Amino acid sequence: MKLSGQALMGEQGFGVDPRMADRIAAEIQEIHGLGVQVAATVGGGNIIRGIAVSAAGMDRVSGDYMGMLATVINALALQNALEKRNVYTRVQSAIEMKEVAEPYIRRRAIRHLEKGRVVIFAAGTGNPYFSTDTAAALRAVEIGADVILKATKVDGIYDRDPVTSPSAKLLKHLTYLEVLEKGLRVMDTTAITLCMDNKLPIVVFNLLRHGNIKNVVLGSRVGSVIRA
Repeated sequence: MKLSGQALMGEQGFGVDPRMADRIAAEIQEIHGLGVQVAATVGGGNIIRGIAVSAAGMDRVSGDYMGMLATVINALALQNALEKRNVYTRVQSAIEMKEVAEPYIRRRAIRHLEKGRVVIFAAGTGNPYFSTDTAAALRAVEIGADVILKATKVDGIYDRDPVTSPSAKLLKHLTYLEVLEKGLRVMDTTAITLCMDNKLPIVVFNLLRHGNIKNVVLGSRVGSVIRA
């Protein structure tokens, strides 16, 4: 599951809304209770976005590392919300900080999933110039995930921005090449290409509709699906 930092922000203008974190945790708890292995990658845009601060004049590499640290904060917030619901979790960070998170080790992550723990991947790939979308795609491929669930604030992928264009059309089924050719800003190009090369489906859906995560997992036609 790829969660944006803005998803944790809720109705606030900044930071983490504990109520929103608890709501997301409740939905993850629901599918976890079905026996589904769940891993998550969280963005950091609710705190700082590396590409934004670099556009304002800061060094891009420094900005990206700051963004990676923001994802660790969000990962710990999600972990706290899940463990309050008695869902055992592990946070694995691509940047070593052993006092607050495990280092990312692929085999250990898979073992945690096998033991029924939710694994939260933090700090992106550990490298500047790579987004958390790319980190989500990379980790999903590494652990052998069946699908990436990209949680958004809209019902799926549209041909135009549905916020500014009321006539925007929802696209329920797309191929990876269609996403790239049409320039649809679902995930960045690197993430889409990585999924395409490894035939990893992506489901884009509205996180704000209660029960959507469970509906996607149970096979209901929710949101938009990108596949070969």
